[in-house]
Amino acid sequence: MAGRFAPRPVTRTTVRGGEGTVSAPVPRQASAPRTRSWAPEGPLDLGLVLGPLRRGPGDPTFRAARDGSVWRACRTPAGPGTLRVSARGGEVCGEAWGPGAEWLLDRLPELLGAADDPGAFEPRHRIVALARHRRPGLRLTRTGLVLESLIPSVLEQKVTTDEAYRAWRLLVCRFGEPAPGPAGTGERPLYVMPAPRAWALIPSWEWHRAGVDDKRASTILRAVRVAARLERTTVLPAAEARALLEVVPGIGPWTSAEVVQRSHGAADEVTVGDLHLPRIVGWALAGDRDADDTEMLRLLEPYAPQGQRHRAARLILLSGNAPARRKPKMPRVDIGRL
Repeated sequence: MAGRFAPRPVTRTTVRGGEGTVSAPVPRQASAPRTRSWAPEGPLDLGLVLGPLRRGPGDPTFRAARDGSVWRACRTPAGPGTLRVSARGGEVCGEAWGPGAEWLLDRLPELLGAADDPGAFEPRHRIVALARHRRPGLRLTRTGLVLESLIPSVLEQKVTTDEAYRAWRLLVCRFGEPAPGPAGTGERPLYVMPAPRAWALIPSWEWHRAGVDDKRASTILRAVRVAARLERTTVLPAAEARALLEVVPGIGPWTSAEVVQRSHGAADEVTVGDLHLPRIVGWALAGDRDADDTEMLRLLEPYAPQGQRHRAARLILLSGNAPARRKPKMPRVDIGRL
């Protein structure tokens, strides 16, 4: 690891809420990033590995650049940080800015799947084998961060993805802070998501403007009150972490699975309760366009002894083999205009 931070001037931004105000530092651009290089074993596709962390094309915390690099703005235990990841030959280069720079670089290999073991996976279906052959660079990321996956997952509960992405974008841009380093400036700056206290102080009408109903907003408020405990679940096995997450009212199996797939790199935690996934898995593996969660889990059972059901489902999604839509899309309801 190399590189030093130049002295960083700091301004402050104030988030106003119904119960008071919270003042948060806004780091300005550092003159030089900290850097780290890492050589993965085997092929690595940055887009496939980090793609699940992106919440829509306008995600203010994530950017896929034209040169193939990926930028992430994160709130780490050490503070806000920006990470740029690029591939050069057989190596990956990480550049990081902000108080969280060292934390991000320390965990760069795990973020890119170093803790994952693709070799433990044995396809049991032809379509899965073909998808793996065509996507050799797939690895499962492990961020080591819970809240950054939990909050957008709660926003995605029982609404269209467009609605959830819009809510995430509006709330992060309004109540977050500009990302440290060069990504926090320009026409489309990246933002670090709000700190737990800042989430807790968002007024009710701002949730409403973002299209977030009281149920989802209340779930997020309950989660940020115990944010420190939830972040500590990253040291636990994925199944135990899910059980603790689901203690928070409003967090169920769908949400907890979506979180640990990213925070823990959980290769076996399948998303149940999804509107589309059972039908896609049922169609790909059995020609059944009406499969439910029970049938999906039965079809994925051959991968359970390997602990690889989530990876199998991910490869099925990447295969592009999905049934034609027979039902209308979930209607979009803009509660901000009600």
